[in-house]
Amino acid sequence: MIKLPGFLHGRHGGLAGILILAAILMIVMPAMLDLYRLNLAGRYLTYAFVAVGLVLCWGYGGILSLGQGIFFGVGGYAMAMFLKLEASDPESTRIQTTPGIPDFMDWNRITELPWFWVPFNSLTFTIIAVLVLPAAFAFVIGYAMFKRRVSGVYFAIITQALAVVLTILIVGQQGYTGGINGITDLRTLKGWDIRDDSAQYLLYYLNATLLIGCVLLGRWVLNGKYGRILTALRDREDRVRFSGYDVANFKVFIFCLAAFMSGIGGAMFTLQVGFMSPSFVGIVPSIEFVIFAAVGGRLSLLGGVYGALLVSYAKTMFAEAYPQLWQVMIGAVFILVVLVLPYGLASVYQRYGKRAVAKLKGSRHPGDTPTPPAASVVPGARRDATAKAGSALPHDSVTEGRP
Repeated sequence: MIKLPGFLHGRHGGLAGILILAAILMIVMPAMLDLYRLNLAGRYLTYAFVAVGLVLCWGYGGILSLGQGIFFGVGGYAMAMFLKLEASDPESTRIQTTPGIPDFMDWNRITELPWFWVPFNSLTFTIIAVLVLPAAFAFVIGYAMFKRRVSGVYFAIITQALAVVLTILIVGQQGYTGGINGITDLRTLKGWDIRDDSAQYLLYYLNATLLIGCVLLGRWVLNGKYGRILTALRDREDRVRFSGYDVANFKVFIFCLAAFMSGIGGAMFTLQVGFMSPSFVGIVPSIEFVIFAAVGGRLSLLGGVYGALLVSYAKTMFAEAYPQLWQVMIGAVFILVVLVLPYGLASVYQRYGKRAVAKLKGSRHPGDTPTPPAASVVPGARRDATAKAGSALPHDSVTEGRP
């Protein structure tokens, strides 16, 4: 019998959930959707990278960030800079005053490529930047905040303010960033036309593969010792600190991991859509990313993916059918889900799906088994959490009524 790695069958889901997601993304959706709709689905999947990161950061780490658009934008702009330089070769820009530089630089009377653009002539450097720069930004922000024990609503407000600052900076430096229009007219990647139909299919599959890889990475983190400590940090931070753990370092790590995933999503968005603008960096997209995680289930990595797909699809459908009311309808759906299902759509499966599966197998659901009174269970669990610094499981928080 083949023994699967722990992160494939741990308490945060199993191989079945990953296989179902892979089948939906790789087989069902390409078979059912035309190229236009499949390209839209690929765009939605880029948002799912951020939602998965938020499940780790917010759902398990208790760190609510309202500025994930920062990291999504950093990854997206890094890829856009490489693509724009490739599209701005001297032959293609010969009608400009200064050939060989992006058109928006020429319009703003910049006559030489800025020094920080030069390294993005290399695809290798660009890929490294996509992976490293978002995590580096997150490290600077997280280290400065968590070492000073800034958390909760204060941290959320600071990240939101930083998203505003970055948006203003991008718009204000039009000659270097493309301003409010962003970086557009991205056509080729090393001579490969990313607008071609076959390229759109290939980019979709690459997108889905990377997303599943991020889900596996998150599952591996959560099913290890770090995942247990992270959950304990969310529920009883002071007790973990008194046990001798450096709480700030754990928070910085998970915040950087979420930013790392967001940067990949931003880069894939640029490739999938063919542009990047500051409208995907500020407050509105950052809050939408939080909505994706909340609707799908902030304690479920797979729920984050489904939440991004369902909410983005609903947003598109509402915008097409009711262009004047779609924002109100999206807000109403979010409020309804939060009030009725505080743990998102994933809690529906946790509450009813497992019981149904167990009944089909002819056995009782674990939730049907009588449990000792809370007084005899909780103290022991808490003592164990204090001693081991994080052995509390996510479902313990639900059982005790804590978020």
